[in-house]
Amino acid sequence: MSTDAPLGFSSRAIHVGSEPDPTTGAVVPPIYATSTYKQDGVGGLRGGYEYSRSANPTRTALEECFAALEGGERAFAFASGLAAEDCIIRSLLSPGDHVVVPTDAYGGTYRLFNRVARPWGIEHSIARIADVEAVRAAIRPETRMIWLETPTNPLLGIADIAAIAEVAHEAGALVVVDNTFATAYLQNPLALGADVVVHSTTKYSGGHSDVVGGIVVTKAGVTTASGEDVTERIGFHQNAMGAVAGPFDAWLVLRGLKTLAVRMERHCDNAEAIVEFLKAHDGVTAIYYPGLPDQVGHEIAARQMKRFGGMVSFRVKGGEDVAVKVVGETQLWTLGESLGGVESLIEHPGRMTHASVAGTELEVPADLIRLSVGIEDVEDLIADLKQALDRLT
Repeated sequence: MSTDAPLGFSSRAIHVGSEPDPTTGAVVPPIYATSTYKQDGVGGLRGGYEYSRSANPTRTALEECFAALEGGERAFAFASGLAAEDCIIRSLLSPGDHVVVPTDAYGGTYRLFNRVARPWGIEHSIARIADVEAVRAAIRPETRMIWLETPTNPLLGIADIAAIAEVAHEAGALVVVDNTFATAYLQNPLALGADVVVHSTTKYSGGHSDVVGGIVVTKAGVTTASGEDVTERIGFHQNAMGAVAGPFDAWLVLRGLKTLAVRMERHCDNAEAIVEFLKAHDGVTAIYYPGLPDQVGHEIAARQMKRFGGMVSFRVKGGEDVAVKVVGETQLWTLGESLGGVESLIEHPGRMTHASVAGTELEVPADLIRLSVGIEDVEDLIADLKQALDRLT
């Protein structure tokens, strides 16, 4: 879709990739539940489609929309966020290469680097991404990638994307940003100097806890240290490895993107109110939220994000036992893994999402609780947290 003036975020989210069907005028892209396509003669592909692992019109619609939202050259949709991450690693790294990863990161990402990539010959070092000099110190001659989450999972740490990109590029390394927590609505890493963006579309992009998926978005003109085009490498491996998003999953994420802006505003509103409640509660010993003025990285977050997101983590008096009891005693907050849906979720990272990093440098505090703040009436969310914290802390 093209216009004389640049479209705003919501206009792009609603219209790019969703042009009315030329035959019927349908305003919603159909779900192309097909595996193969009739060719116009041998090698004569109609619209470039031959087999749905290589391309599917519904997936194409999602990929076009996501590329427009992140300001990238192309986007590639996968069956899960980890499938997307795996494609980045295998497309852009080779045995003997080195990666810098955050001290605070999603446990599944660290497991992928530590248990899957490392035996293949990809080494990694862990650095505090809030400290640009710590990232610089972790770089080796063989470093080919700096992997960032910002905000991080689950301690909501902030990385200065522009500053780290400058350091990485001086060393000949690519910068990959997991933008799942911030979303394309709140933050655009490619515009800040990153080379590749990855999302778990299971989370805010889909937004309704009814789909699993991942996306990779690449910047135009970026090459690997050996001179290979990053977009071409990702595209080749997406097809060669085959962990693609199915048409129904792609359709659900595309539908979710259409309301991402309005949902994120409500997520942010509710999260800010929850933080104010937690600040006043005697049972809470620490709060992690980039919107707090005294939070490390707050000024950077304010500069590179539109708002501060819907994720909140906090610690409680009484240690791990109390934290585990609190997450089990809420009623409106659902005890569950994942995040970014319209419903509010509560979890204990140490025993749930981050159990795989126990005993490592990425181990999270045992008394930590993570909230994915949904879009319910915030008064009800606060009342439910209050009854659990009042009784147990």
